[in-house]
This record gives sequence, C-alpha cells and structure tokens, in this order.
Amino acid sequence: MITLLMEEKSYKDVEQLIEKYENLLFLSGEYDKNDVIFAIHAGQGGTEAMDWTSMLLRMYTRYFERKNWKFEIIDEVLGEEAGIKSVILNVYADYAYGYLKSEAGVHRLVRQSPFNADKLRQTSFALVEVLPIVEEKDVSIKNEDLEWQFFRSGGHGGQNVNKVSSAVRLTHKPTQITVTCQTERYQIQNRENALKLLRAKLWQIEEQKKQHEYDDLKKVKMASWGSQIRSYVLHPYKLIKDLRTKYESSKVENILDGDLDGFIESYLKNKNK
Repeated sequence: MITLLMEEKSYKDVEQLIEKYENLLFLSGEYDKNDVIFAIHAGQGGTEAMDWTSMLLRMYTRYFERKNWKFEIIDEVLGEEAGIKSVILNVYADYAYGYLKSEAGVHRLVRQSPFNADKLRQTSFALVEVLPIVEEKDVSIKNEDLEWQFFRSGGHGGQNVNKVSSAVRLTHKPTQITVTCQTERYQIQNRENALKLLRAKLWQIEEQKKQHEYDDLKKVKMASWGSQIRSYVLHPYKLIKDLRTKYESSKVENILDGDLDGFIESYLKNKNK
C-alpha cells in the first residue's frame, strides 16, 4: 500500500513537471521572461466598478502569492465612497509577462449590487493593463523630453509620507504621456518607478504600431475598451467564462481567490495552436 502511494505521488510529480515545461514551451515571446507592470482601472459603473477593481486586485495578488511572486503597489487612487479607481503594481517573477499578458483587457462583472438597498442586478467593467518592464536599451528616452513634478503623496505610508514631496508626476513631452507614482516613501524610488512605467508605455505604443500594420494586412480589428475578454457572472447563476478561449468555470469563489491557472494555461495553449 505504501509503495503504491509513493508511486502515485511520483507519477503526479512527473505529470506536474511535464505540464510546467509544456507551458514554458508556449512562452517564447521576446519579452515573455520579463517582470511586469500590472494595472487595473475602474470602467463604467461608478462605485460598483471601483469595488470590482478592488476585487480584481485581491484576486490577482492572491494569484501572485500562490506563485510566490514578489509584487509592490507603485500607485493607487482610491474611490470616494468605496473601492479603487486605479492601481498599478510591479510584479517580479520569471516569465511574469508571458503568463500575465493573457489577463490584459476588459473584465465584466454581473452581480446583485451590495450598494443598493433593492439589491438590483448590476454590470461593472474594469480594464487590466499588462506591460513588460523593459530595459533602457529597448526604449531610449531623452532627458530633455521629460518634465518632472513633485508633490506630497496622498497614498499609504502615514504622516511621514505627507510631510515631504515624495510623489512623482512624469510627463513625456513628445507624446504627452503622464504617469504618477506615489506609494514609496522616498522620491528616488518613485522616480525610478515612474521611469519604468513611462518606458513600458512607450514600448506599448511601438508594439501597437506594429500590430496595426500587421492587422491592416490581415484586416483584423484591434481590441478596444468595449471588447471584454472575460465575464464574471455571480447572479442569477455563477459562472466565469473567457470569451476568447471559451474556457469556463462555476467555481467562482476559487477563481476570485486567485485560482487562475486554468484560464491562463487555456489562453497559452489556444494562442499557440
């Protein structure tokens, strides 16, 4: 009996190892190995959408913890009544971009409203952005193209944060892209994070130009804010479905607690067919 249990455990270990290497075969993109800038923004739906954004933040940070990935919040704007308007994180792990790029897009939630006495059915939207952290050699930025502003942080960190102008707002003059970082205690850390974020945004612009050229040839429409990638229905039934791969699960509590492997692996396999 003990021998059979050991053999079964050994078989499962080998099976998991094979599955791990199979997934790595799908991660062959130029930036798939990179760390990630991961952002969530509330969309249509007011307070509901901001609450949905905070739910997504919890889901993803639980996923990062399951994977033993390191992460840090570099900017966060809280909602007036509840939830989060937007949040930006740095995520550090091997192949973080390769795995997380599947999550980029609009996420739609359908549920009974916890903010309405009649508990009406409510639909909310949030946008997830996933950008690789790229090196200076990949995206060159001229110092004269940068405009820096410093202000007192209104984020986490207690009274100490608000006594000095540690928060950073960085504008790239040629494109007018503006990024803000304010959660770190020291200005130099916020400056470094702002540069990482700006570099990733500029990289995204170049990639989108290439994609537009490629899509023009294929006559495929680019994904936009209105095109959701995943639907999370909590009422009148429970089902989470990815609209690209058709992968779905009724175990909504597990998924909202960070069990995302099924969705991510399904995307990787479908993308590489």
